[in-house]
Amino acid sequence: MAVGNSLANRTKTQSTKTGITTFLNSMAVISNIDQALGKDNRQRFITGVISAVNNNESLKECTNQSILSGALLGESLKLSPSPQLGHYYLVPFNDKKYGKIAQFQLGYKGYIQLAIRSGQYRKLNVLAIKEGELEYFDPLNEEIKINLMVDKWDEREEAPTMGYYASFELTNGFRKAIYWSKKQMMSHADKYSAAFSKDATKINTKYGTKEKVSFEDYEAGNYDPKDSWMYSSHWYKDFDQMAYKTMLRQLISKWGIMSIDLQNAMESDMAMINEDGTKEYVDAVTEENIVADQDLQEAVEETTEPEKQEPQEETIKEEPQQFFK
Repeated sequence: MAVGNSLANRTKTQSTKTGITTFLNSMAVISNIDQALGKDNRQRFITGVISAVNNNESLKECTNQSILSGALLGESLKLSPSPQLGHYYLVPFNDKKYGKIAQFQLGYKGYIQLAIRSGQYRKLNVLAIKEGELEYFDPLNEEIKINLMVDKWDEREEAPTMGYYASFELTNGFRKAIYWSKKQMMSHADKYSAAFSKDATKINTKYGTKEKVSFEDYEAGNYDPKDSWMYSSHWYKDFDQMAYKTMLRQLISKWGIMSIDLQNAMESDMAMINEDGTKEYVDAVTEENIVADQDLQEAVEETTEPEKQEPQEETIKEEPQQFFK
């Protein structure tokens, strides 16, 4: 399915743009949606996109074209834009060239959906390992022993997370499992996400230098609520969800079988989708907008403290279960 279309050019002047509902229901856009998806799918698609935008105030400020292109990519992968399902997200980014744009970001549940649909995976699992559950892990021989607190699930929910485990079994019998400690995951996030800092640090804002607490202090609530805008990355808001995505990305991209859809989704992750369907990665990101892992070093620009704190989209947490094809 073609993702590109010939809609209005993407420019900074779109900051004073037509509302997304009016835009999607314009004759030119409807014609392109019908051509890409067919008339029968038009209303469902438009309703889903409008709902996703209305649930995120910052997304309303993004160019309509970037929202539409990202949503068309998600539709081509047969993934839902619903934040509750967590297949993919349209995430606002500040780009030096285009202004505020929507970036396509694959959720960990999107990885699961695409892997299962490939028909190559008999089992696929990712979960957090709680304190006291890991007996040993031998990475050389890939041997791991975990005793889940299945009889004390309420206690398990409250127990601190010590690491993350992901595994799959292919239909041909091949198996692979990986385990990362939480400290390893924190180091990974610190390296690849410009919005996350595992240690205390200082950041520059238009109001001067601000102190940013360590991630451990943030988890303990030891930070000024007035500075919550500095911790709006999903690595802060939902560390487990970002860790699940990272584990699946590492596991599947290195050892799994990847369908064409899965390859396309992984290549498009954290990209702005151009009108011709090509991908373009943001060349300048802000502290408040980076939310997902990427196996690239992300560019950093000076962080700007917002005039007022914008409402952020809430992420629904779920403890992932084992999935079978």
